Amino acid sequence: MADHSFLHWPFFEDRHRDLHDNLEQWCENNLPVDHSDVDNTCIQLVDKLGKDGWLLHSAVDPDNPTTLDVRSLCLIRETLARHDGLSDFAFAMQGLGTGALSLFGSHEQRQWLKKTRTGAALSAFALSEPSSGSDVANIETVAELNSDGFVINGEKTWISNGGIADIYVVFARTGEGPGAKGLSAFLVPATTPGFEIAERLETIAPHPLARIKFSNMQVHQSSLIGQCGQGFSIAMAVLDIFRSSVGAAALGFARRALDETLKRANERQLFGGPLSDLQMVQGHIADMAMGIDAAALLIYRAAWTKDVGAKRITREAAMAKLYATDKAQEVIDNAVQIHGGDGVRSGHIIESLYREIRALRIYEGASDVQKIIIARQTLAGG
Repeated sequence: MADHSFLHWPFFEDRHRDLHDNLEQWCENNLPVDHSDVDNTCIQLVDKLGKDGWLLHSAVDPDNPTTLDVRSLCLIRETLARHDGLSDFAFAMQGLGTGALSLFGSHEQRQWLKKTRTGAALSAFALSEPSSGSDVANIETVAELNSDGFVINGEKTWISNGGIADIYVVFARTGEGPGAKGLSAFLVPATTPGFEIAERLETIAPHPLARIKFSNMQVHQSSLIGQCGQGFSIAMAVLDIFRSSVGAAALGFARRALDETLKRANERQLFGGPLSDLQMVQGHIADMAMGIDAAALLIYRAAWTKDVGAKRITREAAMAKLYATDKAQEVIDNAVQIHGGDGVRSGHIIESLYREIRALRIYEGASDVQKIIIARQTLAGG
């Protein structure tokens, strides 16, 4: 049984504790899921998460938009990840993919949220390119203004939900200024002529991923999210919120690894007693437990700071993502070591966690990039 004592930290309110308890029961009844067909499974997961009301937390109410509750986002991702990594992915992409609409979308654009929040449509966040992953200002996809709106040409890669999403938020260069100053964001349905799934991508932890191309893709002026030249600030505002939730997913993986390790250490006999009697094993468990608590403190500090009114939490979110994902990697590696051969046996939960955690240290800003962000924010005085 995972440690739930953190729910009584002052970051949380009763509504968060109720949310967690209800979701915990839902997870026990519905997870894990079959991962043999990730496309179909993710579609079914989004449908189930929507029908059961969990996706209501992924985006604002389009008819009464307020703010996203980041603590709820993080609690949901942590809990789902602890039970099933693909379920966390399915939930997370409904939030990240529509984050620009929640924060900057017009009333008309936000009508899509009625579908994404109920599981009737899947969303994707199309930012990364072959030559610009973490360097967002180097985006090469171009959107040229014409009498009918914009014509978009270029490509994106490593796009989560690529190939199964119904809508994509696409970032392209509109040229108002150099670098980050000349980017804009567009809402693009997958049925738009000129939109193409160029390649499906396979990774060590299977998820729906794709490289997508835009060939003279015409979009209406109403597809523009916010204003021309606002794309970089839109992308950063979305990541400001969802980077903390990436840390929360890593925390969920780490908690599951510790739970499985405690069970293993108490049940596995070695040298005439349980593994838990060995001081070196106790040392590993102490390191795991301390890393998990420290990660949780950083994650929920960032989430609480945003929820109580901070305009930006760039530094706090970067710290949360960096520490939680890197520490989860260490926790899971220790779990593999304590499980011995079982820890690397295909299909074992620890082996699965080992594959799942690695990507979290790359997407939504790699660990080294988070260090740059933290350093710059610190040098600038906050």
